[in-house]
Parts: sequence; structure tokens; C-alpha cells
Amino acid sequence: MNNYQSPQDLEHIFSLLNLAPQEGKAFMAFDHVAKREDGLIPPKTREFIALAVALTTQCAYCLDVHTQRAKSAGATQEELAELVSIAAAVRAGATMGHGLLALRLFNVGSA
Repeated sequence: MNNYQSPQDLEHIFSLLNLAPQEGKAFMAFDHVAKREDGLIPPKTREFIALAVALTTQCAYCLDVHTQRAKSAGATQEELAELVSIAAAVRAGATMGHGLLALRLFNVGSA
């Protein structure tokens, strides 16, 4: 038996949201607004943004949902491959940026 994330877990989202109804309602309202198709950012681009964030946060559920939505919006495997590389580079860049912070904090203690 696998105790880790499974696509079937998504079947329980409404049960989870109903356990905290005010927060659940607020989350769903925010989620629907962020996913709207009538915004200035086209649906395919929105899904690319969501996928890049999902890759960076390593949310398997988000990867599942937004990969399928990007595919439905016309994304290609080649675009997905580029997106993965961009997300990886940004995450690596953030690590370097935090390394600069760590170096500064290290040196502050030396003064």
C-alpha cells in the first residue's frame, strides 16, 4: 500500500474544505478567480505559470491538474520541456540568491 500522494486523494478535496467551511469557501473563491479565462493572461499562459509554480513547490496534485489543463489549452511536450528547464533554473537561481544571504549573515557574525 502506498501511503504517499495519489491522484485519488483529490476526490477528498471537498471533504477537507467542508471541515473548515469559511476557509474552504474563501480558498475556492480565490482559486476560481485565479483560474478565470477572461483575464488579461490567456489560459495557456496561466497554466504555464501554474505548472512552473507546481514544479517549484513540488505539488504532485497541482502537477497533475495543471499538466492536463495546459495540454487542453494547446501546450506541447516541447513547451513543457522548456518550462521544466526554466523552473529548474529559477529554483537554482533562488538557491544561489539565498546563498548570498547566508554569506552576508555569516560575515555579520564575524564583524
